[in-house]
Amino acid sequence: MSLTVFTQGHRHIMDSHTPYTFSNRANQLTSSAIREILKVTTRPEIISFAGGLPSADGFPISELRQAFDTVLASEGRSALQYGPTEGYTPLREWVAKDLSTDDVKISVDEVLIVSGSQQALDMLGKLFIDVGSKVLVESPTYLGALQSFSVFEPTYVSMDTDDGGLIPAEVSTEKAANARFIYALPNFQNPTGRTMSAERRQDFVERCAAAGIPIIEDDPYGELRYAGEPQPSLLHLGRKAGATVIRLGSFSKVLAPGLRLGYIVAPAAIIDKLVQIKQATDLHSPTVTQMAVYQAVKDGFLQAHLPSVRDLYKRQCQYMLDAMDKYFPDGVKWTRPEGGMFLWVTLPEHMDSQELLYKAVERKVAFVPGEPFYAASKPQRNTFRLSFVTVSEDRIREGIEILGELIREQL
Repeated sequence: MSLTVFTQGHRHIMDSHTPYTFSNRANQLTSSAIREILKVTTRPEIISFAGGLPSADGFPISELRQAFDTVLASEGRSALQYGPTEGYTPLREWVAKDLSTDDVKISVDEVLIVSGSQQALDMLGKLFIDVGSKVLVESPTYLGALQSFSVFEPTYVSMDTDDGGLIPAEVSTEKAANARFIYALPNFQNPTGRTMSAERRQDFVERCAAAGIPIIEDDPYGELRYAGEPQPSLLHLGRKAGATVIRLGSFSKVLAPGLRLGYIVAPAAIIDKLVQIKQATDLHSPTVTQMAVYQAVKDGFLQAHLPSVRDLYKRQCQYMLDAMDKYFPDGVKWTRPEGGMFLWVTLPEHMDSQELLYKAVERKVAFVPGEPFYAASKPQRNTFRLSFVTVSEDRIREGIEILGELIREQL
């Protein structure tokens, strides 16, 4: 039996044998709002638009099984052994080649394999943030990044966005002064689903180059485009403009999240320091997983696999958009993403999406309120995020109809 007491800012969990004193940093941690909501959504009767989970229908199970079998059969001793912190060299070479273009070449020394993009965010927080350091983020932005960076106690400065995503002019002299980095998701942003245009990207990287602000380009969804035209990466534009761009990528959305593999691409000096941080964190990412992923992707598998995943997500997105067009009342606005997994709803200003969630859960529907996605600025409580990729067409229609009814009741 435990007793929780608070003394001089420390939380002590005490039992009859041993007192525990957590650090101030640990005491400031809170549970992810999404994870708390997901506890409710595990009930099978709940129609959940809350999770950011990729569709399991897109997992290449047989190909991954074969890849693991091949690796264990041919290189089992190496696959089950410790590996280099930087990652499995052939996989790093594959990433470097995949991201290189005729005019921008990525070196293997600029690639670090990590245990998922979330680890990348944690490591970059350790690298750049001291207590009180200024960090620039989009408003709204990815909740997981805020949760990771907040451990290191930065001072957030929010950058305004509109239907076209981040507004480049927000990189002003005042906001840019002494900022450690700016965190951006240019493709199908989580939570809004918005995408920055090529013109905005160019303006953005030029402003960051002039201000000397490193850009963290988080792009887990870039390969999931199912409408519109592909846009140049901030990494490639930044290399040409003289900006420092740190690009994060992931195999979670293109293969499967259970693999827990991602990568960081950055100038070698940054990678060298991140290697030291990773050595203190987990030594290296799982060798057998890296080798199996390389075995799966090395001969062009993703080019053959991803079109079916994109088609699946496109259908799911259209199901939801059609239902919203039919059931949501006038005065409600939402984004129409060109890719990815999310769309963003804006209610009339007087409405609170948290209150709507309470009523929705009573009707067995769940979503994520907008408030947790805002950092320093006043949150827009009349917003919420919907995810469409793991819900069937019938349940999408049913859930959106229920939300439409609840919204009408509060107009």
